[in-house]
Amino acid sequence: MRDKKRGGLPVLSVKNLKVSFDIENRTVEALKGISFDIYPKEIVALVGESGSGKSVTCYSILRILPKNAFVSGEIILRGEERQENILKAGSKRLREIRGNRISMIFQEPSAVLDPLMRVGDQIVESIIAHRKVSYSEAKKLAVESMKKARIPDPVKRFYQYPHELSGGLKQRVVIAAGIANNPLILLADEPTTALDVTVSAQILRLFEDLRDQLGVGILLITHDLGIVAEIADRVLVIYRGQIVEEGNVFEIFDNPKHPYTKKLLESRPTLKNVI
Repeated sequence: MRDKKRGGLPVLSVKNLKVSFDIENRTVEALKGISFDIYPKEIVALVGESGSGKSVTCYSILRILPKNAFVSGEIILRGEERQENILKAGSKRLREIRGNRISMIFQEPSAVLDPLMRVGDQIVESIIAHRKVSYSEAKKLAVESMKKARIPDPVKRFYQYPHELSGGLKQRVVIAAGIANNPLILLADEPTTALDVTVSAQILRLFEDLRDQLGVGILLITHDLGIVAEIADRVLVIYRGQIVEEGNVFEIFDNPKHPYTKKLLESRPTLKNVI
């Protein structure tokens, strides 16, 4: 667990974000006015049970919610040259932001990767979509991104197809594509759910490296408090669409204040619980 003092402005500020869905002639509130900040070079864990609003938060930031969603509030992205409210961005600007300023790492890489396309070319595609570079230059950038994602023998892997890779390598390819354009923010939605324990630990170490080496801010969606204890700088506890507690990992684990946070901590498996 890390504790550190933040400085400067947050790279992403979510302010009073509300999301509701029209479902069968009734309105369902998914988020009820949540607010939080993410700073450069920090990992923020958003923790809660299934249905609490974790993934909806991610999808809201990227504006990839279904058409029956209604969103209000502000999502402020601060880059080196501009500050903008993502919720007011037009479709062209959204295409420039997605996979460029903000990238998302989904929990199931096989659902993201095209099975008929070489993995290296999929990274190249994401680079060319946002940069005016030739294929050969994009390929060099893709291989470099694969190295940063700790993919062994990246030149060889560049020419392979998803079915030729293990689950851990496929997730690293998705991460490589996500960092290829030097994003400000990485959104990681349960990125280790489909992986075994050993590979999960390697992926978590990779996120720490990306935070420290690239200075990227990471929003980590998880229900696993073990992951939170390992790598998070700050924790947001979400319950029924509301953030009920926020603090650094030491504050949350050593002195939880909200009853829901206490219940989450009590639910962690221990030897005492198992035996």
